[in-house]
Amino acid sequence: MAYDDILPHLGGFGSYQRRIYVLLCLPAICCAFHKLAGVFLLATPDYRCRLPFELENASYSLPADRLSLAYPIDTLTKKYSTCNYLDADFSDDYWTGGTPAAGVRPCDHWVYDRTKFESSTVTEWDMVCDRSWLRASADSLFMVGVMLGSIGFGYLSDKHGRKPIFFASLVLQVIFGVLAGIAPEFFTYTLARMVVGATTSGVFLVAYVIAMEMVGPSDRLYAGVVCMMFFSVGYMLTAAFAYFIHGWRMLQIALTLPGILFMCYWWLIPESARWLLSNGRPTEAITVIEKAAQSNKLTVPQEALDKLLEEDKTQQQDDSNEPKPSLLDIFKYPNLRRKAMLIFFDWFVNSLTYYGLSWNTNNLGGNPLLNFVISGAVEIPAYSFLLLTLNRWGRRTILCGCMIFAGTMLLMTMAVPSSQQWLIVVLAMLGKMAITSSYGTVYVFSAEQFPTVIRNVALGASSTSARVGGILAPYFNLLGDYWQPLPLLIFGALAFVGGVLSLLLPETHNQKLPETIADGENFGKQKTVPSSSSGGGGIHNAFVGGDRDVERTAEEMQVLSKPELPNESEEISAKEANAMQPQEKY
Repeated sequence: MAYDDILPHLGGFGSYQRRIYVLLCLPAICCAFHKLAGVFLLATPDYRCRLPFELENASYSLPADRLSLAYPIDTLTKKYSTCNYLDADFSDDYWTGGTPAAGVRPCDHWVYDRTKFESSTVTEWDMVCDRSWLRASADSLFMVGVMLGSIGFGYLSDKHGRKPIFFASLVLQVIFGVLAGIAPEFFTYTLARMVVGATTSGVFLVAYVIAMEMVGPSDRLYAGVVCMMFFSVGYMLTAAFAYFIHGWRMLQIALTLPGILFMCYWWLIPESARWLLSNGRPTEAITVIEKAAQSNKLTVPQEALDKLLEEDKTQQQDDSNEPKPSLLDIFKYPNLRRKAMLIFFDWFVNSLTYYGLSWNTNNLGGNPLLNFVISGAVEIPAYSFLLLTLNRWGRRTILCGCMIFAGTMLLMTMAVPSSQQWLIVVLAMLGKMAITSSYGTVYVFSAEQFPTVIRNVALGASSTSARVGGILAPYFNLLGDYWQPLPLLIFGALAFVGGVLSLLLPETHNQKLPETIADGENFGKQKTVPSSSSGGGGIHNAFVGGDRDVERTAEEMQVLSKPELPNESEEISAKEANAMQPQEKY
């Protein structure tokens, strides 16, 4: 692309680009706040039924000799029930008699252990026992918002520009983030958090797109991974807020207010030059380019600017003549269909396991804050591992190896005695580190599997599979109320199976990318020839992120078919075929 030819005249990844890039990475920290805040907002402390004679401010602790006279044994957990109490008069004679009552009654009020969590939405609205599904639904609907936001804000940013949609998302995030903190009841809280979930896609996705559209192909892998490391920093900082702020309402508001700082970006961040060019606004694009050159103390030759306009016009004409792909094309051919189903399953498992482990730190035992910080910290070496190996060892090797390793670590928790909580935490964190690397790899690996003509819609379907995994993750974590290791065993089994099944996919590293449906059907059935023009790696520079939530759309993935122009995004439209796009993780 001509715009990439301009970058050397701007000093490559010069001081201006680095400054803007860092500024645009910072919103990832705030988006991490909102995506991980549910761990503390929906924290469930230990609890027991409030007995009829106890007052609202009753202490959680109860003498051991009274527990057997107050509560029946839960047949499932083999512990004292937290949802029923014995049907007794609890008089002095009953306590001294020492004989438990025969009948039971359901709880209508509870007493919470507030030593770890002073307050949460669970303690305020009693989302326990037969109402425990509400707390899982809150996180699940947040992820529904993330999915809808990635679609809606991605489309709007293509239509109306990156910059205005970034600020619209930011304003909505602050407003509804505060609203969630003052919500009088569960419905308002959940609706506000769902909107916040949608805005995390708008804020992070759009900011990330602007940043990556300034970066040349040779720098995109590193720039993309570093951006996701900012998200991991936000992940860990969420625990710092929770350490100092113990009330859930103030915590929600405190995590929201830093977003106000980014309002000043209106005067600091330019509109994407690539977007301006692809939308028929070359004069404004050239103004942005010249400003960058001036800041870097360089000059862009006029012939380079002329070439930029000429090739952009040709690209738009070519795009207008391209037929629209159909999702059905994936399923018409047996080999392509088999690969697609395997890839969809990998996306589902990676998202389910990543979010399931991220939101399950309170159930691992030990110090929940420390578990949470470790869960975020392990992402840094996970991303560093990808930087060192993705273009050396091959995509399939890393994807299969990381998923199998993650599954093995999580399944091993079943053999750890409950007294060794530290070992359960270690195994869970090793699994989290591996699945983070796997999640980053599946983006690149999937893009290289599908032929150009259906790459867009195929990755859109893959992203939908991932979002379904994120939506279901809270309900799997809810099973930990019945048996603590059960969520880890489910995640581990699925990750292990996904890793083994991924061995059936063909390796794409150093292979020529499929262009047509016929290429896609034959890819993996016959020996493929290394691409001489791919620089030895297909989309070797493609961004490797987790997003865990950056959704790639199909149109922008068209560029992935061009080896010299790797693509990294998931939710950006085709109009920026001139732009190298990113992907959102969370």
